[in-house]
Amino acid sequence: MKGTVMDVKGRTALITGASTGIGAAYARELAARGAALILVARRESKLKELADDLRTTHGVRVDVAPLDLARPGAAEILAGHVSELGRTVDILINNAGFATHGDVATADPERLTEQVSLNCTTVVDLTTRFLPAMIAGRSGVVVNVASTAAFQPIAHMAVYGATKAFVLSFTEALWAETAGTGVRVVAICPGSTDTPFFDVVGAEEASMGKRRSPEQVVATTFAALDRGRPSAVDGRVNALLSRLPRLLPRRATLRIAERAVRPNPA
Repeated sequence: MKGTVMDVKGRTALITGASTGIGAAYARELAARGAALILVARRESKLKELADDLRTTHGVRVDVAPLDLARPGAAEILAGHVSELGRTVDILINNAGFATHGDVATADPERLTEQVSLNCTTVVDLTTRFLPAMIAGRSGVVVNVASTAAFQPIAHMAVYGATKAFVLSFTEALWAETAGTGVRVVAICPGSTDTPFFDVVGAEEASMGKRRSPEQVVATTFAALDRGRPSAVDGRVNALLSRLPRLLPRRATLRIAERAVRPNPA
């Protein structure tokens, strides 16, 4: 598959976290390439607005599935909905996820559990539900959105960093397992991106460096898929910084992590 440009025309893509930001950018790019879509997110009004725009602009089929994927059993419900629609998922983009900012000792345990559920459990659950058909058909794509936070521990965002390290490790292992099956797998690792992400985090200082656009993240994803890479970091500066933890002693990496994201002085 390396070196070939991926043709998605007439195929069906399921995108989680599709209402805004990177998820919406994936939807626009895939619709422009002629793919049919299943858009998943919590906010039904946002999904319907995006779906209407994509149908009008690109003339593709777009179904919406308003669903909170952090809830137990949500992936099973979504898979059942896809089956009821009579759709086969050819492209799975696990983009839904969120972060919290603050120390573990003072965090809401339920909120951290939801974060692990959405960022990790749902990714695995949806992948295991839709991957077998892709392998059987010897064609398909799985994109898991990780983060540059996957490369080192992040103090005050400890759970988020750990979940994204899980996504990166899981996806790269999956890439190896699917070699020769016709299925392309990639983990995309964005750095700070111009999305509503930090509104949910609740800490603007968690954003470091110049933000890249969702469209740049999507372009990096497709370039990595076309090249057959197991993972890719979006942006040259982010790529360089992501290599530092592998070069520095572990203790130095932990010190950087401690100072990278500081809580509000108040």
